[in-house]
Amino acid sequence: MFKHILCPVDFSEPSAHAMRYAVALAQTQHAEITELHVEQGPVAPEILKKAAALPADVIVMGTHGAGGFEHLVLGSVAEKVLRKATCPVFTVPPQAQLGPDAPFNRLVCAVDFSQWSLAALEEACAIAEESRGAVTAVHVIEWPWSGGITSFEGIPSEQAKALFEYRRYQESLAQSRLDNAVQEIAGDRCRVETKIANGKAYNEIVCAAERQAADLIVLGVHGRNPLDVFFFGSTTHQVVRRAQCPVLTLRH
Repeated sequence: MFKHILCPVDFSEPSAHAMRYAVALAQTQHAEITELHVEQGPVAPEILKKAAALPADVIVMGTHGAGGFEHLVLGSVAEKVLRKATCPVFTVPPQAQLGPDAPFNRLVCAVDFSQWSLAALEEACAIAEESRGAVTAVHVIEWPWSGGITSFEGIPSEQAKALFEYRRYQESLAQSRLDNAVQEIAGDRCRVETKIANGKAYNEIVCAAERQAADLIVLGVHGRNPLDVFFFGSTTHQVVRRAQCPVLTLRH
C-alpha cells in the first residue's frame, strides 16, 4: 500500500496528466501527495533524492510520445528515474484514459514465478481490492527459438507431435503454478483471472492489457545489477514504452 506519493511536475501536459493519476491513486490508497518542481540541478537525480528523503512509496510521472519514433521514447528524465529509483514508479503515457469512477478497475500483472513478480501480484491484488476491481495474471512462455511454438507446418509428423506434447506439458505446468500462486496470494480479496501465453513477454503483456482494456499494468523487477539492466531493457522497459495504460513498476 502507498502512503506517500511523489509526483514531479514541469507544467507540461504529460506531467498534468500524471498528476491526475496521482490524485486518483491517492484517493484509492488514502495517500498523501508531494509535488516536486526542480528549479535547479539535474532533474532526475533531484527527483530520486527527494523520493529518498521523504521517503516516497511511489513516484508518479508522465512519459512522452504516442506514435512512430516517439512511441519508443520515454523522455530522458522518466528513463533515468525508471532505471535508478529504489521505490515503485508509476508511469503514465499521454494516451491513457482516466475514467471518472473506479480508475483501477482492470489490472494486468505479469507473473514469471520469481519472488518479485509474486510481490507485484500481491500489490496488484491490493489495488484491485481497494478499487473493487479485477486482476488478470499473465504468465508468458518464451521459447528459446524465434517465433516460439505456434505452428507445426512443414515439420515431420513425429517431431510435430513431440513439440505439441511438449508445449502442452509446459502450458499445463505453468497453469498449475499460476493457479496456486493466485490462490495463495489473492485468496478471496479480489477476482483474479489467469492467462498463459506463448511469445515475447513484453508483447504478450501489452496485448493482454489491450484486450482487457486494462487501467493498469503491474510489473515486478529485481535488483539493479548489469543483468537487471538487460532484463529491464528487454521486457519491462518495452512494456512501459508500448503500453496504452499506466504501468506500475516495482523493484525488489
